[in-house]
Amino acid sequence: MTTIDLNSDLGESVAGFPLADDAAVLDIVTSANVACGYHAGEPHLLRRTLAAAAERGVAVGAHPSYNDPAGFGRRAIDYDAAQLADELLYQLGALDTLARAAGTRVSYVKPHGALYNRIVHDEEQARAVVDAVRAFGGGLALLLLPGSVAIGLAEAAGIRAVAEAFADRGYTPEGTLVPRTQPGAVIADPQAAADRVVRLATEGTLEAVDGSVIRLSAESVCVHGDSPDSVELSRRVRAGLEEAGVQVRSFA
Repeated sequence: MTTIDLNSDLGESVAGFPLADDAAVLDIVTSANVACGYHAGEPHLLRRTLAAAAERGVAVGAHPSYNDPAGFGRRAIDYDAAQLADELLYQLGALDTLARAAGTRVSYVKPHGALYNRIVHDEEQARAVVDAVRAFGGGLALLLLPGSVAIGLAEAAGIRAVAEAFADRGYTPEGTLVPRTQPGAVIADPQAAADRVVRLATEGTLEAVDGSVIRLSAESVCVHGDSPDSVELSRRVRAGLEEAGVQVRSFA
């Protein structure tokens, strides 16, 4: 039986207002990428999300970002590599402390937003991410875009690299995500997203924004918690996978 993980970006609140129904999403997904406060999230709300994940047996990953709350972590920033590594390490430590207090622990890392996309090609920033994960220790895995330069650096450092795909994002013919500023960047229709994920899990292919077919191998699929109708989208994706005979469980 084919197995795949279903993850979501959660714990993302701004000015005390959650952007998603974390509890409802946690009833569906198998892994939760929890914000670390640098792009979104407040400590008391993060702990509540972490406790909900622990109650449901959902694996917890840290979702660190650039220090960019005004831009929700979606603006590329040129960082000194050592500074970036330290800021990431700081975020991992903070979230893991909250996670342990909530009865769980951080088991993997998925960079957020602009940082996630930057380390597909930027070796210096990718190395900073790997250095932070290695310094933290504990055998954390890294959840990354297939073809990312960070994958090779992680594996060379003895860190498990897990390839990820997106249920609700459009793809370029090159296998990268369509920028959010361009048409076709977001897949808002829950059934369309579910059909895409089932095809990915069973055939290893996706349709790119230009209609071409690309091959993509992934151990995990993300549904963004702040996507329109994220709960229904997550539910449809999981139901579609299970109906197709795909076992949904965390890679962690």
